[in-house]
Parts: sequence; C-alpha cells; structure tokens
Amino acid sequence: MKRLTHVDRHGQARMVDISKKDETRREAVARGTVTMQPETLCMIQKGGVPKGDVLAAARLAGVMAAKRVPDLIPLCHPLLLSSAEVEFTPVEKVGRLDIESRIKVTGRTGAEMEALTAVTVAALTVYDMCKAVDKGMTISAIRLVSKTGGKSGGYHRPGENGAGG
Repeated sequence: MKRLTHVDRHGQARMVDISKKDETRREAVARGTVTMQPETLCMIQKGGVPKGDVLAAARLAGVMAAKRVPDLIPLCHPLLLSSAEVEFTPVEKVGRLDIESRIKVTGRTGAEMEALTAVTVAALTVYDMCKAVDKGMTISAIRLVSKTGGKSGGYHRPGENGAGG
C-alpha cells in the first residue's frame, strides 16, 4: 500500500509540496444521486417548489463550492479552475435526480476534490430547497467517475459510462 501523502514521517498532517510537479491539463468527473418521492421530482421539473428554481440554485451552489474547496477541506491546494460544470439528469419513474460535475484545470494538482465537492453541495442544495415537501430524500453514491492528467495518470471507475477521460 502507498504511503499517505498528507502525513509526514512523524505522523503529522501536512500540505503536500507540489512545487516540483509539472503543470498538466487535468479533468475530473464526479457523480451522485438524490432520491426522492416522484412527486417531488415532478415539482422540481415544473418549477413548483416554493423556494424557487431548484436546479438553477443547485448548479450555482455546486460551481461555487468547487471554487472554495481549500476553505472547506484542510490541506487542499487552491486551484485556478478553467471550467466547472454541474448537470442534472432526472429519472422520473423512480424519483431520482442524478448529478454530474466536470472540473477542468491546468495545474500541479488534480481536480478530484473540486468535482466531488460540487456534486455534494449541489445535492445538499436540492435537499435544502425541497425538504419542506419531502424530508425523506436521500443523498447517495457520491463518487469519482474519472480523472485525467497528472503524475498518476488517468482513472476511470469500472462500470461507469459517458465520462470523459
């Protein structure tokens, strides 16, 4: 097993030194799911949620969160993102809203945490905006789907389709 990079030889937390890494184009894709009553999903799609346009607010929240990762997660490096996208796919029959984020950056460290954070905060925003009508919603399956670039190379989660990388 590889040694943890955020821990020094004395077991103390540390920020990884990336000064000797080359800048490369990096992209990360993450996905997650919010499951709800089919009626709640219908309300979202028809713009009938009392708090407003759920998907617009969740998309904006996800993008904003991707830009603020170093403020949320200790030891993450600040990145100058080239692109941050959050998209939603409703699955009406089962009351599921699939969320996907895609982050692009040219830098010395990756975009995985930004993609995962974007999905998570977008999902939390959906929950917050809809909790008055459906407290039983669940947020699940938040995962890295793919990443490209960097020293460690590419990654693609087996069984996932449609992701870049």
